Amino acid sequence: MIRGFTSSGGRLQKVENPMAAFDRLIWIDLLRPTREEETHLEARLGIDIPSLEEMREIEESNRLYVEGHATVMTAVIPWGVSEGTPGMDPVTFVLANGRLITIRYQEPRSIESFSNWAGKIGLDCSNGEATLIGILEMVVNREADILEDCMRRIDDISGSVFRDSTEEVTASRDFQSILTRLGRAGDLITKVRDSLVSLDRLVTFLVQLVVARKGETEKRARLKTIQRDLASLTAHSDSLAQKVTFLLDATLGLVNIEQNSIIKIFSVVAVIFLPPTLVASIYGMNFRVMPELSLPYGYPMALLFMVISAILPYWLFKRKKWL
Repeated sequence: MIRGFTSSGGRLQKVENPMAAFDRLIWIDLLRPTREEETHLEARLGIDIPSLEEMREIEESNRLYVEGHATVMTAVIPWGVSEGTPGMDPVTFVLANGRLITIRYQEPRSIESFSNWAGKIGLDCSNGEATLIGILEMVVNREADILEDCMRRIDDISGSVFRDSTEEVTASRDFQSILTRLGRAGDLITKVRDSLVSLDRLVTFLVQLVVARKGETEKRARLKTIQRDLASLTAHSDSLAQKVTFLLDATLGLVNIEQNSIIKIFSVVAVIFLPPTLVASIYGMNFRVMPELSLPYGYPMALLFMVISAILPYWLFKRKKWL
């Protein structure tokens, strides 16, 4: 699908038929383009549009380069976070002849929000480069929101892990749920951090292009602000990843403690019932001559011995504070 946008007073205006108003477009958005659409645009723009396989290349030279009059930049951007199915997919930004061309195969919320938001308020979308900077600002803001949500989730998990043991019995804690939530949070933080790294490389590459030109003071200032935001968000994501690792180790430690407590209970129960079993085994022998066999109170006496032999180990364990 091809979407086209023109600029009117710094605001983006969506065009219903992009090919009919091709000369006025400053942003061409390709969403899951077909081969025919790619071929048609390549002929109109005079550039080579990278395929999905080329966009997924991890070498920096394949993600950030200048080819002819086109500047090609690729970054990975998260999508599907709000729906609970987060993913990462590359998005390619091409600057050519004052236009911005975006190629993507998913629908990141940040880009969709920008296309709607830029049409309502003036964001200085006068050309393709200014539009790209606005998209990058929206992407960074969106990833900051994702990290803030992750931080709230981790704080909630931390409260569950380190809850006072007097409030609820340890065995009732759902450690499997806690580990699942930790795994999801850690996976999302890793995805966001990978995106931040790729965006930082893209912005650094773009800054070099802008600095090479005279003027453009406002653009350089906006790009520098994006760089500072990316640096702080990367440090924040590292901190969150460390906290996830700490909570994971703590949770596994609590699981081991709970398992040891269960094993200890079984061991204590076995030791408590061992003396009564011994007494019962002795008086269960089938020898013809036994000293207490003819006693009238032999049965109650044997029961009393078994009760006492069970109470004594229990009392000893309590005194030694093993229970």
